[in-house]
Order: sequence, then C-alpha cells, then structure tokens
Amino acid sequence: MQSVSTLFESVKVGAIHLPNRMVMAPLTRGRANPDHVPDNLMAEYYVQRASAGLIVTEATAISPQGFGWFGAPGVWTDSHVQGWRNVTDSVHRANGRIFLQLWHMGRVSHPDFQNGQLPVGPSAIAAQGDAHVPSGKKPYVTPRALETSEIAGIVKDYARATKLAKEAGFDGVEIHGANGYLIDQFIRDGSNHRSDAYGGTVPNRIRFLLEVTEAVADAWSPDRVGVRLSPTGPYNDMKDSNPAETFTYAARALNTFGLAYLHVLEGLLGHWSAVPGPRVSPQLRDAFKGPFIVNAGYDAPKGAAAIAHGEADLVAYGTPFLANPDLVERFKTGAPLNAPQVDTFYSGGAKGYTDYPRLQQT
Repeated sequence: MQSVSTLFESVKVGAIHLPNRMVMAPLTRGRANPDHVPDNLMAEYYVQRASAGLIVTEATAISPQGFGWFGAPGVWTDSHVQGWRNVTDSVHRANGRIFLQLWHMGRVSHPDFQNGQLPVGPSAIAAQGDAHVPSGKKPYVTPRALETSEIAGIVKDYARATKLAKEAGFDGVEIHGANGYLIDQFIRDGSNHRSDAYGGTVPNRIRFLLEVTEAVADAWSPDRVGVRLSPTGPYNDMKDSNPAETFTYAARALNTFGLAYLHVLEGLLGHWSAVPGPRVSPQLRDAFKGPFIVNAGYDAPKGAAAIAHGEADLVAYGTPFLANPDLVERFKTGAPLNAPQVDTFYSGGAKGYTDYPRLQQT
C-alpha cells in the first residue's frame, strides 16, 4: 500500500541495519519465572514478533534494588543471562533484531520486593497509584531519598547490566528514562526536590540521565545504545513544570554520545498518555541529531505520515504488536487487526500472550 510504504523502508540505527521502520515497543507482560529468569514461553513470544524492524524487550530490572513488578525479568545474575541468551538466539534464528530495555523502578518499587526496606527515589515523595506485588496490588509508599554518595553505585549497576546484556546476545540496549521510573523521577521537578548536584536546575536534574548514558555507552558502544523518554507522560503520577525546556535540554545533551536512537513516548490525541497542551516531541526531534522514534497512538497511516513528513525516522507500536505477532504483514496488506485482551496483559501463561492468531490462522 503506497500510503504506508514509508514504514517498510530499511534504515540504519546505530550499528544495526533494520529491514523496516516498525519498532516493537517495550511491553511489560509479567511472564518471567519466580527468579526473574526468561523462559521458553517468553522466547516464543518474541520470536513470533521477529518481523519487527527492531524489538525492544519488556523493561528488565538492572538490580534487586531496581526490581518492583511481579513477574518482570531481571539482568543481574548468570541465570538471567542464560535465560535471555535463549531468547536472543531464538530471535536471531528468526532473522530478528532485539535490544534489552534497562530498568530501575525507583520510588514505584515496593517494600514487598525490597526485603521490607523502602524503595529509593530522588526525593521522599510518594507516587499516587499501586505497585504490582505478588499478592496483587498495594499502594505505593513514600521512598527513601537517595544519598548523593549512593548514586554512583546505581550508575555502575546500569553499566554492569549492559555488559550482561551483551553477554546474553542482545543487539543493543535501551535506557528506560520514561514513564515515572528512576531516571524520569530525577528528570522531572514533580518528583525531584533535591538541593544537591542532582536537583534544582534542569542541568542538575538531567545529570543522572547523562551519567547513566555515559556509563552504558562506555560499557558497550554508543551505537548500541538507545534512550527512551516521556516528556509529558502522566503515568506513575509524573509531572514537570516546563517539559519543553527540560526535555529539549536533555535531547541536546544526549547528542554528545552518538547514540543509536532517541525513543519518545508522547501520545497522540485519544491515547492514554496524551495531555492537554502542545506536544513536546517536535522540539525533541529538532534538538536530537540521531535517529528518532515516536510512540503512542500511531496506526499504519499515522506512522507512515510521521516518517514521510520528517517527524520521525521510525515508529514504535506497543499494543498492536502485543495482539498481532505479524503486525508488519498486516500493515503491508491492510488486513484487520486482532483486538487486545486487556485482562491477560499481566496474567501469566500463554493465554493472551502467545496464542494471538496470525493471518494464515484466521
């Protein structure tokens, strides 16, 4: 279909050549085993979606301190590496490409995951909402504000997780700086009330992001590293007094590294992440000099138009890929899409995970 043809053009992203411009967005699914190790079911899930230009995995905790979602995977032990190696080998045999998303949940973890201790954040400010704990959901607690001296250790955790991701056979990593998790908590002034070198001014609030990015790039290679941001996203009770200023500064600062891409989640009108007021993404597009990925609320025509008009180089699709393992083929042929089963998003098992029908099955 000519109207969506730009989605199927090849593109180079850092060190990786992609056959199309459709990215499978990171999607938490809660299917890892109790030790946070990916299993064969997870490998099957990703293999089914290997026709995406690039797969970005579900968010994966870099350390026990960074963990905070029941059923989520980790990347801090040898068993995690072995589990992920099964996934990456399987995806590569299916001619796919896959990045691991590096995650520290910060204040939106829960004492149930922290041996009864408080989760950590930039400031002692609780988020409104609930944590996904083994017994169901519990309200977020007020975190312990990190000491300045502790931050360097977390930066090292990101670097170590990056080295383990390389060992596990990934093509690269994405730093999760979005959606109200630890890096985002430092960036936005609604959650960061610090008075040290990591708080107050925009450069100070961006400092943690840049230190993590430098450490991750040094641990592998900048052209194997992407960053994800959500400048206006309200998820996990997030807000900033001037997102355009804050995130444009961040995007410009990230140019220093020569990254594979910048991935920005900012919903189109009607998407849950959309907020009133002008979109910040166009300013980030202008500020960042590398490949630019947009995400949230795009269908095939809107995604193709974003690329054709220079608003983005690639488009990430979340729920559509979740419910349609052959989304690339469906977009190419104009075929109807499977409807997502919301009640199985985090339920565990194959139902609503690996049993969505492909076109030939329908």
